[in-house]
Amino acid sequence: MKKIIILGTSGSSIDILDTIQDINRITHQYECLGFLDDNTAHHGKAFLGCKVLGGINLAKDYPDAYFVNGIGSTRTFLKKETILQNTGIPLERFETIIHPTASVSRSAQLGKGTVIFQNVTVTTNVVIGSHVIILPNTVISHDDVIGDYTCIAGGVCISGGVRIGKSCYIGTNSSFIENIEVGENCLVGMGSNVLKSIESNSVVAGNPARIIRKNN
Repeated sequence: MKKIIILGTSGSSIDILDTIQDINRITHQYECLGFLDDNTAHHGKAFLGCKVLGGINLAKDYPDAYFVNGIGSTRTFLKKETILQNTGIPLERFETIIHPTASVSRSAQLGKGTVIFQNVTVTTNVVIGSHVIILPNTVISHDDVIGDYTCIAGGVCISGGVRIGKSCYIGTNSSFIENIEVGENCLVGMGSNVLKSIESNSVVAGNPARIIRKNN
């Protein structure tokens, strides 16, 4: 069994542990050693039976462990790349986690450290980068490309041929027309209907989605 440590104790991090436990009910693949989180108030506490071992700086103390990242909310998604780089953990030591109920095409390509939650559908020829997190009930259609460090919230529907850049946050129940491009560092508000391409560093929302402001 692989030893695994989860970075963060946010809702997504707890969901990752829940997904690992669901995988282990089918086939014993992982031994979860616990969480690492810089919030000292959580140190020593247990979530779903796994303890918070200390801060993220302790990752170096577990040379035989693999890691998976749950950090990256609407407040922190732009910092996700920097946070992970500062851990010093090489990419090959991040584990890709797929919930047993997810449907992932054999032709899809998934990067290291990516997490796919319950009932997600990933169809033909999709390319998903590293450290991407895809929340439950999302549909990623044929030939889509999802950049590194991006978070796709629950219930999102992305039509075919869409390209989403790195370090984006795609809000709950948003939808995307086919063959458009979303630049890097974009935030798409929940429930948005995206009908045209979005330039990098944009915050958009609405039906149809419009630019609200720019990210610095």
